Amino acid sequence: MSLDHKDSSYDAPGQTDSADPKPGKKKLIADQLLPFIKKIFGGLPKVRIEFWDGSYIGDQAGKECIRVTSPRVMRQLLWSPNELGLGRAYVTGDLAVEGDIFRLLELLDAQLPRYVRMTPKEISELFVASLKIGAVGTKPKPPEEEFRPHRRGLHTERRDAKVIRHHYDVSNNFYRLILGETMTYSCARFTDNNVTLDQAQDSKYDMICAKLGFRERPGLRLLDIGCGWGSMVIYAAKRYKALAVGITLSEEQASYAKERVKRLGLEDRVEIRIQDYRSIANERFDAVSSIGMFEHVGSLRADEYFARIKSLLSPGGRLCNHAISKPGRSKLGDKTFANRYVFPDGELQDVGHVVLMMEKAGFEVRDVESLREHYKRTLRCWVNNLESNYDEAVRLVGEHRARIWRLYMAASANGFEHNHMSVHQVLGVVPTADGKSLMPPTRSIWE
Repeated sequence: MSLDHKDSSYDAPGQTDSADPKPGKKKLIADQLLPFIKKIFGGLPKVRIEFWDGSYIGDQAGKECIRVTSPRVMRQLLWSPNELGLGRAYVTGDLAVEGDIFRLLELLDAQLPRYVRMTPKEISELFVASLKIGAVGTKPKPPEEEFRPHRRGLHTERRDAKVIRHHYDVSNNFYRLILGETMTYSCARFTDNNVTLDQAQDSKYDMICAKLGFRERPGLRLLDIGCGWGSMVIYAAKRYKALAVGITLSEEQASYAKERVKRLGLEDRVEIRIQDYRSIANERFDAVSSIGMFEHVGSLRADEYFARIKSLLSPGGRLCNHAISKPGRSKLGDKTFANRYVFPDGELQDVGHVVLMMEKAGFEVRDVESLREHYKRTLRCWVNNLESNYDEAVRLVGEHRARIWRLYMAASANGFEHNHMSVHQVLGVVPTADGKSLMPPTRSIWE
């Protein structure tokens, strides 16, 4: 199945490995680029690569295929010889994919090295080959969906608001198409193989409510940082009578969440604000949830983030910090696809470092839980929703953005499956003067 809507009418494909063409016959694109493809892949690629003249490299019968539909792909790579160049070509449709995108990414991940070093001679030969196929020219203009970063103002309130709106103020209907009825943009919790995505998201919210103490003490005051479309505060208010405040920097999310709250008759229990957590003052809460927001905080602000949350909690209050994590920490590089098109300024912290920072801020860390396999399944559900409604997605946000979401969600699913990254819930408690934490004797009450 191809979801990249480009003209697929080619001449009969041909491949000659490294043999020269007959005299007078124009040399095929695949022949000219074969040495460089072999250099990059360490041999013939395990996926088929088709070029705009119909020639190809790799297995003709293979279902997983990368189609290079224009010489602009080579031009993108000559100007940006890294994943940013490839990403730009994919977003514009000059580079398309066919087959099972999860399988294709698996094959590429298994074969492509992390770094490819070319000798000056090889670089010169690549330039000559690109010149022959018409790929040399002026620098292509980046797609309008690309975020243009600059060095100043990283993780300031103004810049964070701009970044959040870049990703979330897209289309509420588009997100609903992908996320389902719960409108939840974070890892679900699948208790068995038969539960639906919506049921799994509710299960996640119920687990967080339990960890925060709502089962033992309904009616607690809750702050949800990065509340998205309001799902956590609505769940806590409906199920456990929470008095909840949800904050977000996205105007579209806030508008949608407020409408949901009004429609459900929860205006006396739930308040939605457009607000940065750093601007909250003179308020106290019994519990704080942060679900899929910490990735936007960054290492520069992480200590301040935990210190500010602790200052908002009453003695005995609890924080559940639910965030994607990566051993050794990871800052999205300036020229990565994810930074320019998905989560600008995003950073993943090491869960061990998160624990240390929470303790430094004065929390007693009481529980750490990984949901890595659950995120793989969540993302696969989201990709399936997108692929099943692809034409509607394109109508809502355009072809470019639909491509971006499909690629980044599929790649993220593979990342969680192979433990390149994980997701953890870390529960911290503000100590009381007498040392009592009001924690249950075992985790069984949370199940």
